[in-house]
Amino acid sequence: MGKTVADVMTSHPATVEADQPVSVAAALMRDNDAGAVIVNDHGRMKGIITDRDIATRVVADDKGPQTPVSEACSASVEAVCPDTTIDQAVRLMRSHAVRRLPVVEDGRAVGIVSLGDLALERDPNSALADISAAEGNR
Repeated sequence: MGKTVADVMTSHPATVEADQPVSVAAALMRDNDAGAVIVNDHGRMKGIITDRDIATRVVADDKGPQTPVSEACSASVEAVCPDTTIDQAVRLMRSHAVRRLPVVEDGRAVGIVSLGDLALERDPNSALADISAAEGNR
């Protein structure tokens, strides 16, 4: 059983620069079967954009696919280091009501850990673990 987020995270997460259009972020989500993409500013993590961010901050506000990611992303993001314990990550997710935590080293995203990753680690027989382990539905 892994002890740190480095043991369970997805390495090399998809990233997008803040000035790119949300259509690029959406394509990355599709291509990586992911619900979120790390937002960078010149290679350094600035935030995160989720499929929900695109739905609520772009589509619902009748903005187009060329809207810059910086206008739709969540800039205030909880992040962890690779050596953060799984217990610490669970507490942080719970206290901030988030489903994903970027894993950052020297200001750069090196991974992302999701609620599903933690469910697979902690309780591999749970419904959430089963759903998280299932193949995407493209």
